[in-house]
Amino acid sequence: MAILKAGQLDIISHSADQTKRLGARLGALLQAGDFICLSGDMGAGKTVFAIGIGQGWGSALPLTSPTVNLIHAHSRVADKQHLYHIDCYRIDEEDEIDSINLDRLLKKKGCVVMEWPERVPGILPKNRLWIELRVTEPTRRGFSFEAVGPRYEELLNRFRESTFGV
Repeated sequence: MAILKAGQLDIISHSADQTKRLGARLGALLQAGDFICLSGDMGAGKTVFAIGIGQGWGSALPLTSPTVNLIHAHSRVADKQHLYHIDCYRIDEEDEIDSINLDRLLKKKGCVVMEWPERVPGILPKNRLWIELRVTEPTRRGFSFEAVGPRYEELLNRFRESTFGV
């Protein structure tokens, strides 16, 4: 684990299971209105990490890739909150994402986990947690976290604390 500066964190996952567990640690900390961006090449582990987020958040059903449908809404049994898993891989232009009405989702105070956010930079909220995933070896993945805004700095600090105890 390398701590860069406030609001940043770099870590390495050694397996898909560890990637999922890291996602679960983050998911357990999410609050209504949180926006998580998962960026990285194909096969970098974005969906595996998102599946872990859903588990930790308490999704009633396992997350699956929404590449074809663009968005999957998941509910949490405990409080009926929603987690919206969005995949922008097939988006060529930002206006194509208008059909999901992102503003409405954010006003509902659900959590949003978005894969391929770099395809729609103009619609992203200013404050967010950006996570860049990269393949470092066949089973290893590198994660670079960047928190933008006070809520996400707090979230990243809590994630660091719950994962590493520091």
